[in-house]
Amino acid sequence: MTDFILTETRGPVGIITLNRPNVLNAWNKAMRDDLVVAFDRMEADESIRAIILTGAGDRAFGAGQDLNETKSFDADRAEEWVAEWERLYNRMRSLSKALVVALNGVAAGSAFQVALLGDLRVGHPGVRMGQPEINSGIASTTGPWIMKEMIGLARTMDLTLTGRLMDAEECHAIGLINRLVPQDRVMAEALELAGELAAKPPVAMRLDKQRFREMTEAGFRDCLAAGVRIQREAYASGEPARMMEEFLAKRAARKTAA
Repeated sequence: MTDFILTETRGPVGIITLNRPNVLNAWNKAMRDDLVVAFDRMEADESIRAIILTGAGDRAFGAGQDLNETKSFDADRAEEWVAEWERLYNRMRSLSKALVVALNGVAAGSAFQVALLGDLRVGHPGVRMGQPEINSGIASTTGPWIMKEMIGLARTMDLTLTGRLMDAEECHAIGLINRLVPQDRVMAEALELAGELAAKPPVAMRLDKQRFREMTEAGFRDCLAAGVRIQREAYASGEPARMMEEFLAKRAARKTAA
């Protein structure tokens, strides 16, 4: 494993930290692959009864996809990219142990989706969450699936097509943040919640999570098939590459001006 993923244990709770704070914990292939390995190890460790997923730093749980990786994709690489997400999402969905997400700052795009694949989420008033992929030319397929399952079609269309980010109060009001606490209390609250879940009967926990997975499996498989079809078409058009280059150039200009 690389240093992009950090792990530790505190009693019956395993903690996984996304560790690319210099780029707001944005995803690349190595980080996705290492996260799967970390989940595999904690799933296999019988002493671990619950898991916390968080991000390094105080600005972001995750900014989503690292555009420096995807800006050069062609149609074939885009299809491989969908398969990489399938591997991660399937690993998360098949965990037998409770997964608590400790949010610190922004959770955008695929990081928003990963947060929603957790069982419960702890956040603070500075958290912002949403699906801004359209702003960088990325078509959304897995995002609308998981959002629709949790917040319905109307809000899913709003977030997907506008690319806006919700503030913590909105996220809490619609059930996407389960515990809203001061920023310096997020990890303590997540540990308390994970400890509570770790004390639940493990067979019942496993079977409850299995049933949630069964209830959503058809939609999950449909979104992956759609992802291959849609991302191939999108990247073959050249639009994502153009939009990502523009997005990155504007971001670099803002940094220079600052």
